[in-house]
Amino acid sequence: MLKSCLLALLLWLTLQMPVARAAEMPASAKAQHLLNRLSFGAKPGDLEQVNTMGIEAYIQQQLDPSLAEPSLLTAKLEPLETLHLTPYQLLLDYSPSLQIRQFRQQGLGSISQEQLNAVNAKAQVVLQQATQAKLWRAIDSPHQLQEVMVDFWYNHFNVFGHAGNSRIWVGAYEQQAIRPHVLGQFRDLLGATAHHPAMLDYLDNWLNTAPESPGARPPLNGLNENYARELMELHTLGVEGGYSQADVEALARILTGWSYCGIAIRESNREASNREIPDNGFCFAPRRHDLREKLFLGQKIPADGMAAGVAEGERALDILAEHPATAKFISYKLAQYFVADEPPAQLVNRLAQQFRATDGNILAVLQTLFKSPEFWDETVLNAKFKTPYQFAISAIRAADLEPSNLNPVLGLMRQLGMPVYGCETPDGYKNTEAAWLSPDAMLRRVNWATALASGRLLASPATAPANPADPSLSAAPVDGQKLLTTLGGSVSPKTRQVIANRRDPLRSALILGAPEFMYR
Repeated sequence: MLKSCLLALLLWLTLQMPVARAAEMPASAKAQHLLNRLSFGAKPGDLEQVNTMGIEAYIQQQLDPSLAEPSLLTAKLEPLETLHLTPYQLLLDYSPSLQIRQFRQQGLGSISQEQLNAVNAKAQVVLQQATQAKLWRAIDSPHQLQEVMVDFWYNHFNVFGHAGNSRIWVGAYEQQAIRPHVLGQFRDLLGATAHHPAMLDYLDNWLNTAPESPGARPPLNGLNENYARELMELHTLGVEGGYSQADVEALARILTGWSYCGIAIRESNREASNREIPDNGFCFAPRRHDLREKLFLGQKIPADGMAAGVAEGERALDILAEHPATAKFISYKLAQYFVADEPPAQLVNRLAQQFRATDGNILAVLQTLFKSPEFWDETVLNAKFKTPYQFAISAIRAADLEPSNLNPVLGLMRQLGMPVYGCETPDGYKNTEAAWLSPDAMLRRVNWATALASGRLLASPATAPANPADPSLSAAPVDGQKLLTTLGGSVSPKTRQVIANRRDPLRSALILGAPEFMYR
C-alpha cells in the first residue's frame, strides 16, 4: 500500500501542469463536463447515456423534479425512521435537554452519567440516520442535480449539526426545509429555512425578545441580532448588499417572538398551548414581540399589534427576496459553484436579471446558466477543484461501489476538515480551490483513493474478510479498465501512460489519485 501511495503522490506532483485545450470543446468533453458539474461525477454508463440522449435532453431530465428514485435507494432509506418525524416529534422524543429536564421534573434525583450517555446516544441516532440518507442519495440517486443543489443550498443556509438540539433537527431541516425547494422559488426556500427550528435554534432567534415586552424574562429578555445579521449577510443581500446596522436591529425587532414549538408555547399565553403544532415546528410567541413601527431597508413595517408579528416577518422576507442585491448575490454563488471560482461578471449579471424577471425561480436561473457560453467555455473544463465531499462521492460513484460501511467516508471528511453537517460557522463550507488544496490534504486524498481501490475500504465489518492476508478471502479490487471507460476523456494521456502496464488495484488507485480526478 505504501508503494501505491507513493506512486500516486508522484503522479500528482509530476502532472501539475496546464492541460492543452482544444479551440472548441468536443462533444465527448461536453458530456463529461456536464456530468462533472450537474452531478457528483459519472457512474458506469452515465457517459454513454448523455451521449445517446444528448446534452439538452440530459439537462432537462435533471431539471425535472419528478424523476423517480430507484427501488434500491428507497429500500435503503425506508428503515431510517427518524427522517419521517416532524421537528416537534424529534424534540419530544430525542432532545437530550428536554429529556434531562423531564427526568428532573419527575423528582428522580440527579441524572447518572450512564443515563446521560444513553440520552446523548439516542440523539446521535438521528444525526447518524440523516448522514446515511445524505450520502446514499448523493451516491445512488439518478436525480443528481437535485442532490448537488441540496448540498449547495444546505451550505448556503448552513446549520451546524453536531451540538445542542441542532443534531436532532439537521436531517429534518434538510429533508423538509431545503430539499423540496432546491429547484423552486427562492422565496419559498428562504421562508422554509427561516421558519425551521434548526435555524431558529442555531442562530439564536428563539432567544430574540423585545426587552419591554410582557413575555420578557431571563433568558428571553433581550434582542438577539444573530439571525437577522446572517439573514442579510449570508442568506440574501450579501456583505456588500447595502444594509446598515440600523437595518440589522430593525430586522431583529421584526423577528422577535419567532421561535419553535416547545419554547414559544411555554413562553406565550395560555391559549397558545392549545393550538395545533405545525409540521415545520415553527411557533410564534406574541408576548415577546416588538410592537413598535420599524423602518427596514427604507420601507416602513407598521405596528399592528401582537398578532401581526408573523406577518411582519413575512413582509421582511419578501423585501429581502425581491432586493436586487439578493439577485446578484445568489447569482454570483451559483456561477461560482457551476462555472469558476471567480465567475465572469457578465454571466452573474445575466443570471441576476433572470432571477429578478422570474421572482427568484431557481430552475429558470439554472437553465440560463447551463445554456450560457461561459458554462461551456473551454477554460472552465475540469477547472473546479473538488471539495472533500465531492471527491469522496465522485470516487465511490466512478468505482461503482455500494458502500455498506460509511465510516471511512466520514473519517475522510473529518480528516480533511469537512465533516458532514459539521461546519460550525454560518457561512457554510467553501467550494473554491483555495479552501481545500494543500500538500497534506492531497496526501490524505491519495492514501484514501489507494485504500478505496482495494475494494475493501467500504465493506461492512460483518462481511469483511476474516483474514485480509489470504487472497482468496480478499474483496475484488476496483476494475481499472471499467474506471477508464466511466471517466472517458477526463483521464489525461499522461495518466494513461503511467498506468499502461499496471495491474489493479494500483492502476485504479493511480486513476483516482491523479491530479485530473481532483478537479471537476
